[in-house]
Amino acid sequence: MIIGGGPAGLTAGLYAARAKLNVLLVEKLVPGGQMVTTERIDNYPGFPEGIGGPELSLLMKTQAERFGLQVETDEVLSLEAEGPEKTVHLSQRSLRCHAVIIAAGAAPKRLGVPGENEFWGRGVSSCAVCDGPFYRGRTVAAVGGGDTAIKESIFLTRFAEKVYLIHRRNDWRAEAVLRERALANDRIEPVWNTVLKEIHGEEVLTGLTLQDVITGESRKLPASACFIWIGIEPNGAFWGDLVSTDGAGFIETDQQMRTSLPGIFAAGDIRAVPTRQIAGAVGDGAMAAYSARQFIEGIQ
Repeated sequence: MIIGGGPAGLTAGLYAARAKLNVLLVEKLVPGGQMVTTERIDNYPGFPEGIGGPELSLLMKTQAERFGLQVETDEVLSLEAEGPEKTVHLSQRSLRCHAVIIAAGAAPKRLGVPGENEFWGRGVSSCAVCDGPFYRGRTVAAVGGGDTAIKESIFLTRFAEKVYLIHRRNDWRAEAVLRERALANDRIEPVWNTVLKEIHGEEVLTGLTLQDVITGESRKLPASACFIWIGIEPNGAFWGDLVSTDGAGFIETDQQMRTSLPGIFAAGDIRAVPTRQIAGAVGDGAMAAYSARQFIEGIQ
């Protein structure tokens, strides 16, 4: 059983189905994961002109189903393990299987401000590698003060003419060497003691409303994009304490995608990994399916 229908889950389903395993993929929303909400993907191999996120999601799902993958819309509530068998509790029923691949993904933490959801994928992003090239020579904003925010903002300066880095305090939390690099970069302008209050635009994002946390004054900031880096979190924790996780709740695996509990595997953004990209998730999914097949063959 595969839990999650993003690129990792769909690839695992493709490989498992081609191996003639009896496999079911359960996705609580729409197959594709974060790809579905990404307007354009330019860094996935094989599409030199780029491809729409929803289109790539549909292609992956169609390919896996062609080999017999069953896809069901439901939510996984909890997971139990009894010897070699696992029980997956869904919203309306429970299913038993020998192997489980957890590919539930992760999501960037959001600010919850007006306009954030409306412009996600149309100017609001959490991936500089994915979307930075769209803003060559333009002015963009970013929110955050940790290592990721600083590193990604520095990366953005390869494309953007100006990066306004908004932080609610008067100094970044990132390590000293990163802070020094950012402050020395004339394309990065810190916006201290400030919070983002609203994102606005028409078809695409055109600007932000900011508020000074000391004076309470608000002002408008014209920008073509806003990158939000305030952390990420795993989708769900239905596995309880069955498998080992890191301090942020992401599942720890070895190189074969095996978790601490035999028969449970993890793939994609749900894993404790340094980078989260579609290409990496696809590789994880293939390896997880291979490892699951080996595990099943070993208990028969």
